[in-house]
Amino acid sequence: MDAFFNPYYVDIVVFLIIYMMLGLGLNLMTGYAGQVSLGHAAFFGIGAYSSAILSTKAGIDPWISMILAVVLTFLFSAVLGLPSLRVREDFLAITTLGLGLIIQSFFKNADITGGAYGIDSIPPLSLFGTKLDNTGVLVVVALALLASIYALRKMTRSRIGRAWMVIREDETVAKAMGIHTTYCKVLVFAIGGAYAGAAGALFAHKMSFIGAESFGFTVSATVLSMVVVGGLGSIRGTLFGVTLLYLLPELFRLFKIDGVDMKYIDMYKMMLYGLLMVVVMRYRPKGIFGKTGMKTKSCRAADEDRSADRETKGVKERVDPA
Repeated sequence: MDAFFNPYYVDIVVFLIIYMMLGLGLNLMTGYAGQVSLGHAAFFGIGAYSSAILSTKAGIDPWISMILAVVLTFLFSAVLGLPSLRVREDFLAITTLGLGLIIQSFFKNADITGGAYGIDSIPPLSLFGTKLDNTGVLVVVALALLASIYALRKMTRSRIGRAWMVIREDETVAKAMGIHTTYCKVLVFAIGGAYAGAAGALFAHKMSFIGAESFGFTVSATVLSMVVVGGLGSIRGTLFGVTLLYLLPELFRLFKIDGVDMKYIDMYKMMLYGLLMVVVMRYRPKGIFGKTGMKTKSCRAADEDRSADRETKGVKERVDPA
């Protein structure tokens, strides 16, 4: 099949889809549940290293190792989500940033992860003993993305999804409504982490080599930018934001632009991301496809009652100045 498709373009689409899965997990946590995370790359790395270690050192089949990696990431994410029970908003973001840096440091120094050398010779995906080519891997990641989108739509439209959105708007109100906020917050971290773990496992077997540098703060910040630009609380917003910000740097490679030195492509990329963030926050604070929010009927009625009270009071003051 690779004879009919340019391997370079196929690789771009494969990694684009992997980042989409990573973005969907973060959007579930931040966009739907309001749990801001700056350490999402840590979950990405846990999934990648878990699958790599299980397949290279334990000799487990890559397909099984990927499933186990998702389960392990789910459990680790639930534990790492415990700080969300005590801290919120900016403090939660700083806490997750610290956790992400700690986990990356572990990747760099632990013997089981290969330390600074990373893990190589990760077995590629195969089917019936035949190694999948680039197009075959593309089909696998595309199916994984479709399953991820379907599961996310089902979750966000379910009772637990509505509970997450109430917690996002006001945790105190959520508790007053009888929502078990502790369970909901830990669960959303676990599921969001599992999405990142699945993306990490696919990334590891596609690359055949992983190192700690692939799971640092830059990745977390990049994915958060993608989600915010596309729109918090929106699946299509995540897909659009990831596509936009992932493909923009590739344009510099595809089209030779005067004055652009390819040695500094990473610097240009971060500058471009920052500029887009500023523009989007200025004109579309909730992102390009973000939900602007609508008042409920009771809220609108309350606003109308307050307006009527103000008008009545103004009439009384004009009739009786004393």
